[in-house]
Amino acid sequence: MSAIDISYRGLVHQWHCDHMGHMNVMWYVGKFDEATWNLAASLGMTSSYMREAGRGMAAVEQHISYRREALVGDVIVVRSAVLELKPKSIRFAHEMFRGDGGDHLSTMLVTGVHIDVQARRSVQFEPQIFAQSQAALVANPGRWDEWPPRQAHLA
Repeated sequence: MSAIDISYRGLVHQWHCDHMGHMNVMWYVGKFDEATWNLAASLGMTSSYMREAGRGMAAVEQHISYRREALVGDVIVVRSAVLELKPKSIRFAHEMFRGDGGDHLSTMLVTGVHIDVQARRSVQFEPQIFAQSQAALVANPGRWDEWPPRQAHLA
C-alpha cells in the first residue's frame, strides 16, 4: 500500500465557518483528527483494539500548512500516508482537498506515540499492528520534507 485512498470525507457546514466566511482552523484540525482515527483503524488500531488492549495514541508533534480556503458547502476529502514507523511511534501525512480531485486545501504532518493508557507511557506497537503499518509505508516519504509543501503528493 502506498497511501490510504480516502481517510475522511465530509462537508463544510455554516457553523464551521468564522466571521471571514471560511472554515475555521479548529475544524481543519477536527477533520484531520477524524482522518487520523480512520487511518489508525486501517492499520489495526480500531476502537475495540484500543479499549481491549488498554492502548491509545497521543499526537506529540503537528505541523499544518493552509493553502486554500474551505467554504460552506464544500465536500472535503482527506488522503493519508504513513511516512515513518518506529517501534513506539508513527509519522504520517494528511492532505485535504476540495472534493475528489479538487483544490489542495491543507497538509498536516503528525508524529504520534502509542501509549499504555493506564501507565501513561509509551509502549511498542503490537507485532501485527507494526507489520500492518510497515506495509502501509509510502515510497519516498521525503516528498513531505519541504515545508511548507508546494504541492500535494496524494492527489
